[in-house]
Amino acid sequence: MTFIGSLQQLGRAFMLPMIVLPAAAVFLSLSQLPWDWIGLPGMPEHLRAASDIIFAYLPFVFALGIALGLTGNALAAGMAALIGMIIYTGITGSANPEIEPTVLIGSFMGIISGFSHERFKDLKLPEYIQFFGGPRFVPLFVSFISLLFAIGMVNIAPYLQALLVELGKTVSSGGGFGVFLYGFIHRILTVFGLHHLVSHVFWFQIGGYETEAGNMVYGDLPRFFAGDPTAGSFMAGLYPTMMFALPAIAFAIIHEAREDLKPKIRKTFLYAALASFLTGVTEPVEFAFLFVAPYLYVVHALLSGVIMWITYELGILHGFSFSAGAIDFIINEHLATRGWLLLPIGVVVGIVYYFLFRWAIRRFRIPTPGREEGSQLDEWAGDIPYRAPLILQAIGGKQNIVQMESCITRLRLKVSNEKIIDINALRNLGAAGVIRLGGGHVQVVFGTYSELIREEMLKAIRRDQAQVLFHSPMQGKMIPLEEVPDPIFAGKLVGQGVAFIPDRGELVSPVKGKVIHIYPTMHAIGIKTAEGLEVLLHIGIDTSRLAGKSYFQSLVKEGDDVTPGMLLIRFNLQRVRKEAKSLATPMVITNSDVVQSWRYAPFKAVRKGQSSVMSVVLKESNGGGETQ
Repeated sequence: MTFIGSLQQLGRAFMLPMIVLPAAAVFLSLSQLPWDWIGLPGMPEHLRAASDIIFAYLPFVFALGIALGLTGNALAAGMAALIGMIIYTGITGSANPEIEPTVLIGSFMGIISGFSHERFKDLKLPEYIQFFGGPRFVPLFVSFISLLFAIGMVNIAPYLQALLVELGKTVSSGGGFGVFLYGFIHRILTVFGLHHLVSHVFWFQIGGYETEAGNMVYGDLPRFFAGDPTAGSFMAGLYPTMMFALPAIAFAIIHEAREDLKPKIRKTFLYAALASFLTGVTEPVEFAFLFVAPYLYVVHALLSGVIMWITYELGILHGFSFSAGAIDFIINEHLATRGWLLLPIGVVVGIVYYFLFRWAIRRFRIPTPGREEGSQLDEWAGDIPYRAPLILQAIGGKQNIVQMESCITRLRLKVSNEKIIDINALRNLGAAGVIRLGGGHVQVVFGTYSELIREEMLKAIRRDQAQVLFHSPMQGKMIPLEEVPDPIFAGKLVGQGVAFIPDRGELVSPVKGKVIHIYPTMHAIGIKTAEGLEVLLHIGIDTSRLAGKSYFQSLVKEGDDVTPGMLLIRFNLQRVRKEAKSLATPMVITNSDVVQSWRYAPFKAVRKGQSSVMSVVLKESNGGGETQ
């Protein structure tokens, strides 16, 4: 898994340069409009030129994008990749004008620049030439590498180009089974975020086509937009899956949810279905059942491959610049071959998926969202600044993050210690899934909000504010303090905070601090943190009259130091439930005047000791505690 983990960053880097392709597709599509009707007869040529130049400079874009993606946007790596491509193009072009840079060459130059930056960014040279040390050494080093590489390519480029063309013919000779195998592997690798690697080979490397201008383009995607009548077989079959299959799964999940949860689930998964249909972003739906029914995901991957096989056998060719959603379908339909057939095929696929998933969810009692403790998928765009510090804590704090990047649907992290990541807290905060790839590489799937979450987390890390982070003091459900059936607590007369409904008779410490008070009946306990916060934990309502060890038993005494998750009090849940007014257990800060702002996790089920249920920012930075 460590090797797979090291590939996740490369997969994300390959995705980065592809963000320019939708512009090329839109320009090419707009060039088909009758611009002369509105007095702009030259506009089609301008639009086609804009599209063509993007594809012409695609190798440079990939070199720059991959270098930046591998290094966390290090400018020295990006500069090295560009100068490397300039040197390569200059040498090969002067030696043999027929040798053109390809995406394969750009990708190679980007990878070399990225790894060179990681290897030499801390290089120390003698003081009199240290100016060329560190990151400044990277462009210099890559320049020499590209020089040698270009000289070698002058001799082997014709053979390499011929090899790519022959490789395309070999793959095509596999017929429908080859397309099926690609479709199956593509969906399986989506789980690990590595699907960009295999897609890059088929979309940008395999097969060659000579344009009317005499230029060679390689790969299914550039060939499709260049007008190759045989291109598009490795893209067309993805449309029925993205536009119809995944939305059908979303509707199946909605209709199998409990009646009391259907309104919330309906809202969440209608958004997810619309995102898949329009843009081809599928992870929010796929991760809703991936972890609770991985065998069903394998069936889904097999069906995806079968769909691609069917489209291949029917001679359907279609392409996209971003992903196989309705937007790309409409924009690129004028270039497709029998592309309209994808719509009736998609309708049939949607019906099959809908009934298959409804049957499977019910037959195997799959805990999809809205049924039991399934994956959490919330619509909470407005809460991103609010929850980002809690997500940061659940990951282990800023000190646990070695590197943090994001792609379309997930945070891609490298952490110092995977074991301290609180997966339950991340799910509670909206993560559809958490994937450990080994070697400290972790992916957290937040859907299309991932980039916004990353930005807010970076802001939280940069702020210099003392923040105290709270864990759950018990297992059960977290509720707003206003819902506690007691006017004193609900009115926040004691202090501000949250409350919990326990389903186990154990109370643990939510913070690091010192026990300053234990009530005689042991139904409540006070803790003071190093930051000066005074935290009161009160088990149940009207429980001060329940005396005796048969109700509450303290495992700590006044003056003891406690840490998050340490057991404080055991209590007889059944007896307290029977004799108390309510089991609601407030967790309040009694000196709330020292708090500047509050953040709460979603009010839902929590586990004992779970991190990131609440955080507060102090009015003054007084040392101690985590900082944002």
